[in-house]
Amino acid sequence: MILGSYDVAVIGGGHAGAEAALAAARLGMRTVLFSISLDAIGNLPCNPSIGGTAKGHLVREIDALGGEMGKAADAAMIQSKMLNRGKGPAVHSLRAQIDRQSYHREMKRRLEEQPGLQIKQAEIVRIKTEDGHVSGVITQTGSEYAARAVVIASGTYLKGKVLIGSYSRESGPDGMFPANELSACLSELGITLRRFKTGTPARLHAGTLDYGKMHVEKGDERIIPFSFETKEPGVNRADCYLTYTNEETHRIINENLGRSAMYGGFVEGVGPRYCPSIEDKVVRFHDKPRHQLFIEPMGLDTKEMYAQGFSTSLPEDVQLEMYRSVKGLEHCEIMRSAYAIEYDCCDPTELYATLEFKSVKGLYGAGQFNGTSGYEEAAAQGLVAGINAALGLKGGEQLTLRRIDGYIGTLIDDLVTKGTNEPYRMMTSRSEYRLLLRQDNADERLTPIGHRIGLISDERYAEFLKKQELIEKEIKRIRSVTVPPRLANPVLELYGSTPIKTGIKLAELIKRPELDYEKLAPADPDRPELPYAVAEEAEIKLKYEGYIKRQIQQAEQFEKLENRLLPDDTDYSEVYGLRLEARQKLSKIRPKSIGQASRISGVSPADISVLLIWLESRRQREE
Repeated sequence: MILGSYDVAVIGGGHAGAEAALAAARLGMRTVLFSISLDAIGNLPCNPSIGGTAKGHLVREIDALGGEMGKAADAAMIQSKMLNRGKGPAVHSLRAQIDRQSYHREMKRRLEEQPGLQIKQAEIVRIKTEDGHVSGVITQTGSEYAARAVVIASGTYLKGKVLIGSYSRESGPDGMFPANELSACLSELGITLRRFKTGTPARLHAGTLDYGKMHVEKGDERIIPFSFETKEPGVNRADCYLTYTNEETHRIINENLGRSAMYGGFVEGVGPRYCPSIEDKVVRFHDKPRHQLFIEPMGLDTKEMYAQGFSTSLPEDVQLEMYRSVKGLEHCEIMRSAYAIEYDCCDPTELYATLEFKSVKGLYGAGQFNGTSGYEEAAAQGLVAGINAALGLKGGEQLTLRRIDGYIGTLIDDLVTKGTNEPYRMMTSRSEYRLLLRQDNADERLTPIGHRIGLISDERYAEFLKKQELIEKEIKRIRSVTVPPRLANPVLELYGSTPIKTGIKLAELIKRPELDYEKLAPADPDRPELPYAVAEEAEIKLKYEGYIKRQIQQAEQFEKLENRLLPDDTDYSEVYGLRLEARQKLSKIRPKSIGQASRISGVSPADISVLLIWLESRRQREE
């Protein structure tokens, strides 16, 4: 049964699949998205939030490139917070509590309304190829769809297995059907699969919790949206709550460790280091008397509350005893039990930086299938995979984001160059250019790229250029303004800053650590009315000017190695002087440049020197 012919087929309707399908369709490709259940499109099966440390950066970069996650998150937001306000702007990260069902409806509607995109409920069991190139997909019912490119965004569905204590069953998240047959086809195609694990806490009935015993967590007064296009940010409509585990909680866990799926030997997959289960926290950090837990609403029209930090694979009787040992949860009722879930994923070093498989032309991987964890990491990869599936079919150069371009570039480079032996999570510490890759300037870095590709409209690009003009104009004005002592000193004294005796440039005052653009408003009577985003970026560029210049110089030095390209046909076994491990790793990864080669685990500085000498000698021979 051949039921249709498409340019791009996307397998999976989660965060990666949604972005991939929208990007491909918006770039003119006839696209189809397959989801095991249409009710699982844009699902938030774990934390009902989007953003967070480094993840907020990813969402803003997705939006700057022309993706959809930021807009849907703004529409479904019920509480907004900017994290790390007490630190520098490089690590400020937006996080929003999300109405889970609202987000699903928003993303499903956006997919349904996208011209050139069809959505179908079906499980894909085979990917067809001809002469090493993707040619179509086959569903479980035997229906066949021709496709010139395929994006795999299978999330945690691929041979999914849920574990609660000694109990296990084949399942996707939230009791959905797993995708059991596609793994065999991928193995036949020569794709290496491994087993990873993640988990999720229980959902508690809101009416059984004692909020008076917990600390209330309010949202920010000034709400910053994820999307640069959101003109009217929403309002905070819900509170979150903070509580802690205690010695009794830890006693219950320690006495029942053998009944945990993880410690009882029932888990095969490798779990995430940076999002461990509560039993893993208690074992690894046994000296800590408590661990913080955030109790968060799943939405406005539900009584379900999410217990962030309390994921577990302990059996249900232990879960109930453990949860009820926590202050404020003494009489809680569990609506959905916590569980661990195992699933198949690929080895991302088998992908190019375009997210296309090296072994199968036209086949792309995205999201948790590539070994990552988190909605934001998934959406970022889905966007890039969808873009490149379209660009590849058009015959043009595909998009490769560099580490200097953004956290998306860092994420993908880490995956395809270094690989990962556990679910990969984005963190600000993974980037060597944190001060340049701030969330406030994501549009400055990536919107021109999105416009060039075709995902950013001319109207939006014109707005972006106007914003950049306002920023530069305000920076120029601040540099030129001289503030007299009579205006400056009252402000300086108020904030404990050293008074001045003669006039001083406003730019110099802004650079003082204890002062900022807003605090200096009384000393700057001619300050124009500007949008918050314009004033914020102008201030950051001035305040951290010296550090930014230094990091730009570092980036320029780094780019020299990135621009030393390695020929695609390089036979590393014939490069004299390379160590055996380096030859093996270089032959597998096939780096595009000396810079990428230098980041491969097992390739030493001495090996890089050998490659540089070999490249130079090759150039001389060719001349």
